[in-house]
Amino acid sequence: GEGNLLVSDKEPGPELELALLSGRLWGELAGEPGIAAAVEYDLKGGLVVASSAEGLMALEGLADGQRAAGVEAVAVGAGQLHDVEPKLAKGLAGGVLYPQDAQVMPTLAAAHVVRLARAAGALLRTGCAVTEVLRTGAGAVRGVRTSEGEIHAPAVVNAAGTWGGELAALAGVSLPVLPRRGFVLVTEPLPPRTVRHKVYAADYVADVASDSAALQTSPVVEGTAAGPVLIGSSRERVGFDRAFSLPVARALAAGATRLFPFLEGVRAMRAYLGFRPYMPDHLPAIGPDARVPGLFHACGHEGAGIGLATGTGHLIAQVLGEKSPDLDLTPFRPDRFPEEGL
Repeated sequence: GEGNLLVSDKEPGPELELALLSGRLWGELAGEPGIAAAVEYDLKGGLVVASSAEGLMALEGLADGQRAAGVEAVAVGAGQLHDVEPKLAKGLAGGVLYPQDAQVMPTLAAAHVVRLARAAGALLRTGCAVTEVLRTGAGAVRGVRTSEGEIHAPAVVNAAGTWGGELAALAGVSLPVLPRRGFVLVTEPLPPRTVRHKVYAADYVADVASDSAALQTSPVVEGTAAGPVLIGSSRERVGFDRAFSLPVARALAAGATRLFPFLEGVRAMRAYLGFRPYMPDHLPAIGPDARVPGLFHACGHEGAGIGLATGTGHLIAQVLGEKSPDLDLTPFRPDRFPEEGL
């Protein structure tokens, strides 16, 4: 992933509420001594731009709804865009600046969480496959069977991302998590703040919310603390096909150079791909599964997993601790979908 901690790409509703909670928790974590540098937390802000008057009108309408939900969204006129991003293409109609958008380095953040977990006494087993969710005669969870033996526990949390549906099936329930493939191009290192914000075209929001399985690309460009610029974004449902796609890479490069013409003279060092855990209604599954006592889910966040991780973990911890969660979990109920075959 790109490490995006975003509110800008979310329409008013449950996911935006979760993003606001998560963003606050990320900020609190980054405020602890040494953490921001350790995970490359950067409250850089996001800039969404529109190429036409019609697109700008739609973007401003979205921003109005987001403001009512607690998002800070600042209108940027066409004449102000280059004050915000000096290297942007000319001729854009305008945009909206989202100061709450941030970024982390996902691998560093994950490594930090592992350190915290071990310091708290947690036992982490890597390379250990879960082969069965163990249940009592009454159907409640009693642990898991793994490639290294059984682990007994009164609760199991399914945080398996794109493979969350497979783990749910081991517990005898259906969870419609599907892989949605995406590619990212990585450029050679550039001077700091060559691209100051996460910058993307307004149609990216529509692509995120789309149900289509077909290939969709929309330009997304952002710098990193280490210097390389990350270029996305593509979405397609092709199963777990890991084959490199040159047409997709070309489409990403073309979109990026339309936003930032200077990138035509910058080399792409590599490309990578991943599989977002797509859910049919674009909301993750968070909380207890009413079908299997003791089974909890925390998966299906599609491309927002790193951004929503803090809020999701916070809510799961509250429920496991038999506390009232800070958000209403009803929209995220794991059993909200019809069972397959029914």
